[in-house]
Amino acid sequence: MTVVPFAVGPDLNLLARIGPAVLWIGALLASLLGLDRLFQQDREDGSLAILIMSEHPAALIVFVKCLAHWAATGLPLIVAAPVFGLFLNMQPVAIAATVATLAVGTPAITFIGAVGAAVTVTLQRGGLIIAILVLPLVLPSLIFGVAASYGAVEDPAPFTQPFIILIAVTLFLAVLGPLAAGYVIKRAVD
Repeated sequence: MTVVPFAVGPDLNLLARIGPAVLWIGALLASLLGLDRLFQQDREDGSLAILIMSEHPAALIVFVKCLAHWAATGLPLIVAAPVFGLFLNMQPVAIAATVATLAVGTPAITFIGAVGAAVTVTLQRGGLIIAILVLPLVLPSLIFGVAASYGAVEDPAPFTQPFIILIAVTLFLAVLGPLAAGYVIKRAVD
């Protein structure tokens, strides 16, 4: 994100206009980086089978792993987003809206990514396959997150409706993602 101003050029208005989209794409790419290792390392050392065979539901184990992944990838980006927003010449309102949408929307990326990581857990190199599986599914989060961020600074565009839809997408995926990933992991371990 820090090299985008060098690539786009010195047009401050253009940087401010594309700033929320750049921050969201950065969040998406940062989340994708560690997804291939979400369950792979546990599978290699045998602890995934032990976790799945425990009395805890597989969906709960996946949910906790998703929260840990989000804390390692999404949360630092949310904390650093105001600084990156200044690099991109964003207005304070746009920075606040982008931080709010990132805080609400980045968990959805992790929950969808967990399903992709579970599908590819038996593969040695599943990173590219995860990206191919996950990218089309995270587009709604990306679209509504950027739309809400733009809605905070542009007059006719709304902020509230895309933001509420983004919250709904995240809550839906917080339930569906761990359930689906837990089911797939149980089948992979069996």
